[in-house]
Amino acid sequence: MSGSGKKVADVAFKAGKTIDWEGMAKLLVSDEARKEFATLRRGFDEVNTQLQTKFSQEPEPIDWEYYRKGIGSRLVDMYKQAYDEVKIPQYVDNVTPQYKPKFDALLVELKEAEQKSLKESERLEKEIADVQELKMKLSTMTADEYFVKHPELKKKFDDEIRNDYWGY
Repeated sequence: MSGSGKKVADVAFKAGKTIDWEGMAKLLVSDEARKEFATLRRGFDEVNTQLQTKFSQEPEPIDWEYYRKGIGSRLVDMYKQAYDEVKIPQYVDNVTPQYKPKFDALLVELKEAEQKSLKESERLEKEIADVQELKMKLSTMTADEYFVKHPELKKKFDDEIRNDYWGY
């Protein structure tokens, strides 16, 4: 196998080890997304297995002497010469250097978006807890207790009363 093919197989194998499939699966909310994710993972595993089995092994050497005995040396020598003249070009990766900086920038942007999302999620969870607490206490809560939690509303109502504005 050529060095570049082995490199591709090694990279794919390492990528398969570092992907947090379970972590990503926990983030999915819809059944359709879970089905698509399962299809993606199955496809990745199939390609990765193929790369590991087919492309990570060196081909078995040809036993030219075996064929010389059965076919004849002149014809086998002709095939051996043609086989030896075949040169498989080495893969030169011109694409990765172009897209690596863009990909790295996207990763930074992704991390920032993730942090922002986590902060927003935390804020929303706190707000949900406050609303649920308020819902539980609403039937027994006095206006003074409500205004302690929401002083901006108390100020607004006090200003409206002070300015003799009753909303109509």
